[in-house]
Amino acid sequence: MRVIYSCSDIGLGHVSRTLRLGKRLIENGHEVYFYSGGKAYDTLKSEFSNTQRCTQVIWYENAHGILTSASLLNILLPLPHFNLEENKLEIKKSNAIETIHRYYDLRRDVLKIKPDVLVSDGDIHALRLAHRWHVPAVYITNLIRPSYGFSALLSPGQRFTERYIKPCSKIVIPDNPPPTTVCEYNLGNLDHVGISEKVVFAGSFLDMTADDGLDEYIFAPISGPPGTRLKLVKALLPLLKDGNAEATVSLGIPGERKMVKVGKCKVYSWLSPQERQVCMKNARVIIFSGGHTTCFETIKYAKPSICFPTQPEQAANAAKLQELGCSIMVRSHKHLAQALTQVEQYHERFKKQAKTLREASGQLQGVANAVKVIEETAK
Repeated sequence: MRVIYSCSDIGLGHVSRTLRLGKRLIENGHEVYFYSGGKAYDTLKSEFSNTQRCTQVIWYENAHGILTSASLLNILLPLPHFNLEENKLEIKKSNAIETIHRYYDLRRDVLKIKPDVLVSDGDIHALRLAHRWHVPAVYITNLIRPSYGFSALLSPGQRFTERYIKPCSKIVIPDNPPPTTVCEYNLGNLDHVGISEKVVFAGSFLDMTADDGLDEYIFAPISGPPGTRLKLVKALLPLLKDGNAEATVSLGIPGERKMVKVGKCKVYSWLSPQERQVCMKNARVIIFSGGHTTCFETIKYAKPSICFPTQPEQAANAAKLQELGCSIMVRSHKHLAQALTQVEQYHERFKKQAKTLREASGQLQGVANAVKVIEETAK
């Protein structure tokens, strides 16, 4: 089976899933061609030689995070933009131009590869390609029709993307089935969308086997685009460096390997997946932004958590985790200290709820289920 596998390059959640699923597909003897951009491309290229770079399509952001109003303007208009990673002013191309370039980057090898199936993790452009070239498509996503804190201004764009989701052969949700679906508020009513018969709740792509560790420190894994990371650092570091407990922070900058001690806080520029797992396992409390993959990491290690979302998708995940009783969501850095006190006060209660959720999550083998869906779609 020949597979074109396109991965969204916004943050590192999509690429972490792609690494796990891609390795299993290759182990099963399939020929897989990977496509992505930015840091996601670098990560995939380090693991898979058969990886091609394609144009990034990203939101407009600055040191305060993603800006909705500027992102809307940037759909059609190029805008001046300060590149936080390269520390220089540049002109960011419009999303329309980025979209065109990405589509043709993906299209250039279709005739040569002649794929039996196209797999897309969060990449709508790849679904458009599959639709136009009549290639069976499997879409992996934890976001379809968000219903929590999603700006009405973005709804037309979201509905537009659904025209490429609906023709997919199958839609794999790397999450638990209801009622413990962490991304529930990001999926919407699947019957209303008209895709419920195509949806498979495969389970998390993480190995959800119970793995309890120590309760030693506060761990804050920071990830996402540069502006989002900077916003989180500004909110968390002043609190953690002067706090009562030891803390560890990962800045999520791939490739760099630095560590500095700031007060009671150890700040790492980057942690390998293995180092990150150790930090997760031995943390007492985890503070994170609400990314879908990290939600399941906190569940795997049964850790009470505090979610400090920087965008609506994360806020929806955070709201569901809070509803399930294993996390607290905060909207402002001013409430972080209060949330830490509350988590400490009811630590065992949060931990017990996380273990209950872990037990439910461990009943599904997400990667194996996704591979089965892909193989059946290609037949």
